[in-house]
Amino acid sequence: MQYMLLIHEDESTYAGADGEAVLAATLAGHMKLMEELGAAGVAFSGERLREAQTATTIRYENGGEGTLHDGPFAETHEELGGFYLIEAQDHDDAVRWARMIPIPGNGAVEIRPVWQD
Repeated sequence: MQYMLLIHEDESTYAGADGEAVLAATLAGHMKLMEELGAAGVAFSGERLREAQTATTIRYENGGEGTLHDGPFAETHEELGGFYLIEAQDHDDAVRWARMIPIPGNGAVEIRPVWQD
């Protein structure tokens, strides 16, 4: 079964004097995770997303036409920073892989099964 692992993190973690070092360490953690997924034979894909300030959202209310907004869909201190789409045996397996995603500072990983026919 496929699971989407949505990475929500505080982009400000990568700012400041040690921001580049934090980013390098986080990216190294992602590289390690991808190596482990590959070694385990887990089918996966994933991408890093641009900063939340580059997002555009279309918000619909009451079945209306939709209004265009700059920025992410919700006001929050954490932004959607990237994702993995993995093939997992079950929910527990997806949780196990999600726990390996490096999150410096505050953040979360949302685990959602992909709708299958």
